[in-house]
This record gives sequence, C-alpha cells and structure tokens, in this order.
Amino acid sequence: MLYTSTRDNSIRVSAAQAIAQGISEEGGLFVPVELPHFDIEKIASMTSMNYIARAKTVLKEYLTDFTEEELDYCVSGAYAAQKFSSPQIAPTVNVDGNKNILELWHGPTCAFKDMALQLLPYLMTVSAKKTADGKTIVILVATSGDTGKAALEGFKNVDNTKILVFYPVDGVSPMQKLQMTTQEGENVAVCAINGNFDDAQSAVKSIFTNNDIKKELAKKNMMFSSANSINWGRLVPQIVYYFSTYCDLINMNKIKAGDEINIVVPTGNFGNILAGYYAKKMGLPIKTLVCASNSNNVLTDFLKTGTYDKNRKFYTTTSPSMDILISSNLERLLYHMSDGDDKLIVDLMNKLSKDGKYTVSNELIAKIQKEFDAGYTAEENVDDTIKYHFDKYHYLCDTHTAVAVKVYDEYVKATGDDIPTVIDSTASPYKFSASVLNAVLAGKAPELNEFEMVDELHNVTGADVPKPIASLKDKEVRFSDVCNKEDMSQMVFKLLNL
Repeated sequence: MLYTSTRDNSIRVSAAQAIAQGISEEGGLFVPVELPHFDIEKIASMTSMNYIARAKTVLKEYLTDFTEEELDYCVSGAYAAQKFSSPQIAPTVNVDGNKNILELWHGPTCAFKDMALQLLPYLMTVSAKKTADGKTIVILVATSGDTGKAALEGFKNVDNTKILVFYPVDGVSPMQKLQMTTQEGENVAVCAINGNFDDAQSAVKSIFTNNDIKKELAKKNMMFSSANSINWGRLVPQIVYYFSTYCDLINMNKIKAGDEINIVVPTGNFGNILAGYYAKKMGLPIKTLVCASNSNNVLTDFLKTGTYDKNRKFYTTTSPSMDILISSNLERLLYHMSDGDDKLIVDLMNKLSKDGKYTVSNELIAKIQKEFDAGYTAEENVDDTIKYHFDKYHYLCDTHTAVAVKVYDEYVKATGDDIPTVIDSTASPYKFSASVLNAVLAGKAPELNEFEMVDELHNVTGADVPKPIASLKDKEVRFSDVCNKEDMSQMVFKLLNL
C-alpha cells in the first residue's frame, strides 16, 4: 500500500514514511493510492473476533510495510485491557429501536481520540525506526480539547519523542484544561494561545512547512510530525471501529450481515466521519454518513450548498471540540471525490487561505451529497436533548453526542430513513460535567467547582465517574504558559530548549 499527497499526486511514500512525516512537504495530506476491499463474508468473519483482532484485520491492509510482529506489538499494546474501562474497548449500546450509540470514550482520557492516540505512538515508533534515521520526533499538536490530552497521554515518556500541545485559552472545558496542564511525563509541554482552535491549527501547519524552523530542528537531529488527524496514523485506527460496531450490531441481532446502516458523527475537523467514509468505500454497508455540527456549522453549509466559507461568526459552545471553522480533513474527501485532482485541491486550499472561502462545482457537490447528509444543532437544543435522553432512556450523553443525537432525530423526521443507525459518542459526560449537570437539572445546577460538579452529576444520575477524571483532583498543575498565535514558533523553540 502506497500513499500520495492531496496536493501532488506524483508523490509515493510508504505507510511508515507517511506516519513519521505527518504532512507532505508541500503542505498536502497523505492519502492511500487505492483502498482495500472487504466483502460481506470477510466482514461477517470478524464478528467472532475481539477488538484487537478486528483492528489487526483492518490495519494490516493499510500498513503493508509493517511486519506481522510489528503490527501485533502496536495493536496489542494500544488496546491492552488495562487501558480501557470496557472489555469491548468501544462498546455499542442500543438506546431504543434502531438507535444505537457507539461509545468511543472508555480509554485513558475519556474521549474518542484515545482510539487512535493510544495506537499512534506505537505506529510512530515503528515508523521512525524504518525511516527517521535515529532522529527525535517532535510531535506538534493543536487541540480543541480532547486531542491534546489524548496525545500527551499516548506519547508521554515514549523514547525519541517530544510532544508540544497548544490549546485555545478560552476554548476548552475546565476539565479538559486540567487534564492537559497536569500532564505527567518528561517529554511533554503544554501552552495556551490567545485565539481559537483555528488560529492554533493554522499556526501549527505553518510551523510544519517553515523551512527555517525545520533546518534548526535538523541541526539538533530532530524532525516534526503531527498527532492531529492530518497525520494518516491518527486517521487509520478510526476506520477500525466502524467495522467493529457493525459486527457488534450483528452479534446483538440488530442487523444481519449485508444490511445497510447509517452513521451519525459529531464533526469538527472531519477526521472521524472521514474514517467512516473510508470504511464504506472498503465495502462496509453504510447507506448515509450524517455530519452533525454545532452552531459553528461551516461543514453543514458546505455539504448543503457546495460553498465552504469560514468568514462567519465563531461561537464558543458547550461542545468545544467541534468549535472549528477550518476542517482539515475535508481536503482528503475533496481529493477522493474529485478523482485525485491535485491541481483542484491546491486551487481550493489557496482560495481558503486567501479569501477564507471556496465553492466546488455542482457536479462535485452532487457526488458528495450521494454519500453524506448534514445538519446542525443550535446551542439551545443541546441541553434539552441531554435531559430528554436521560429522562426517557436513562442514558447520559455528553454535549457533543447530544449534538449528533439531535441531528439524527431531525434527519429521521425529515427523511423517514430510520434504518439501524450508529451515533458516535465521542466523550464521557464527565468531561463536561457542568454543562451536562445543568442540562439534566433543567438549568438549575448549583454553583459548584469542577470536582463538586462531578460528584453532583454522579449523585443525580448514578453514572459511574471514570477513574481518570476522579484522579485529577489530586494532581498538580505543571504548565501555565500563554502566548499569542504570532509567537507560537518562538514558543516551540523555548519549549524544546533550542
């Protein structure tokens, strides 16, 4: 399996090169040259497997330059039982009828990012041995909350790596901030920026492609890579759980092998739903991929109209991991849907950089709309959705999951398409205790600190508090740096002691 770049399709690299490098030299994103295919018999054969075996079955098709021993080392280490609070790793829960929730937050940081970021350090270590000539890999991360902590936890004390995380100073929940600023490890650093996630992500991309900075790193035998979903090694593990949930639905007698399902994904950077698209193109019987946005509904507008326009008001919401106006992984979808037209991608990305917007052809958006539907949930509907689902089903969901649930309910009303559906649940409700408690109590949550909120949410709902959240109250804050987005490159040098 070889990989090319969305902005130069003459490039060919191995999986290990794509993972170690993170982003292509000219700024494009690595994508597979072709996709493997699974027939229904092969998918059905996975129903008897545990998550680790399912992961190996999918990943070996993409990581063809990894030996069987290397792949086993990576996958078995990433999804070891002691790291996850559910033996199924990513359990599928039936809420009502054809409505199913895929719980992706049972890992060590209580967010779906663990599904990839527990595996990425292993993939990176093996890839670096194959390609990086003994260099120290510097992982640079922009986060809207969950990626930062999951990456820090995954890479802490991993040999020959350093990880630097930037987060928007007012753009994460108090619990997300605490998770990052108390991070343990000798090779980690965290810094807030005055700005939003898009500012952080744009600056990180700029640093990645800055030749002067890369030369300085090279002098110290270092190289950049990414733990954001722009890195193929972050994206490919996410394909696995779509196959896994389909197998779970078969085992739960909710579907038969070959039946179509819908997938609903709360979406910010477009990586999670793109993994679902890859699963569909590989042969998983997915009818429609429903993209769920919060008030920052730039993706919904694009999928409805064909115009991507980030020139709009930015909302700080109770679902901060979706507070994004520049969705990086959409570039990969556009590349695939345009049949690998790298010149088109360069043109669209230049327009986005220069004008903050672009419009694709009617033909291209029509092609995309055959695969995707989209909707958004205004902030005022999130609380009602959390309360309704807790009261009716005694199922407690976080704010991001609530966005997806509401969009799904509206989708069914509008289309009548109520076939078996999987809704991605991307974070534990305890990562957003204040917002979730306020919703459950219909806006009457008492004035409490963050940890008192956790206790009160447990008292009110009976939902178990994840150990990683409960243990935070005893940890010391280690990182308090704040910088302007213009100063991020200098902060990189400072944090690396260069």
